[in-house]
Amino acid sequence: MGEHYPLADSAVSRDARAAIRLWVVVPAYNEAATIAEVLVSLRNIRCQVAVVDDGSTDNTADLAAAAGVVVLRHIVNLGQGAALQTGIQYALRNGGTHICTFDADGQHSVESISTLLNVLRSSHSDVVIGSRTLGSAIGMPLSKRVLLKLALFFTRLHCKLPLTDTHNGLRMMTRAAAERLRIRQSRMAHASEILRQIQDNGMKFTEAPVTINYTRYAVRKGQSVFGALRILADLFYARWTQ
Repeated sequence: MGEHYPLADSAVSRDARAAIRLWVVVPAYNEAATIAEVLVSLRNIRCQVAVVDDGSTDNTADLAAAAGVVVLRHIVNLGQGAALQTGIQYALRNGGTHICTFDADGQHSVESISTLLNVLRSSHSDVVIGSRTLGSAIGMPLSKRVLLKLALFFTRLHCKLPLTDTHNGLRMMTRAAAERLRIRQSRMAHASEILRQIQDNGMKFTEAPVTINYTRYAVRKGQSVFGALRILADLFYARWTQ
């Protein structure tokens, strides 16, 4: 993909849009069933895309390469946090002014990217976090709703940030914010870690409404109760060993 600016509303001048170099970072582990469709949807906006293949055992990386995007590969599966750190660092090294994190399982809406970017610029924030509560969550199962409420409760205790949603992989950040992030939680606890670093670094943040589509595939690959407990264990361990 070429070096272009993303679609934005008319309130943003042409010069301002041209100055934006948006990188979309897509962590992927065994996402051969959805990755091609996700990358096709990203062609609806003009941006740079980096897929981080996190040690997949299927042909995720080959399908991403065939789509003409940058493909970064971990030889072994390190976890989504590690994949995001790899992708964000690559985007920074290659001139990214804005970085969006975007899931590979098809649950994120590409239209939400423009929403995040516009809110980031209009609010002069460092980071914008996607919110299902402010937007919509199509087909979310009851078990997922319960887990998200528990995660939100814990995050408010852990980070003391006034959020309406948590563990949402759809985020937009400025270059300056991305340069200050150091994701050390390699697996799913990274989402809470990012929020903690936003607070600790005094970054200005806000939320924006996004659409999340819970397909059967996305639900099947999503967090289980065991996974949620592991996240809590990872965070408590990190907290006490810092």
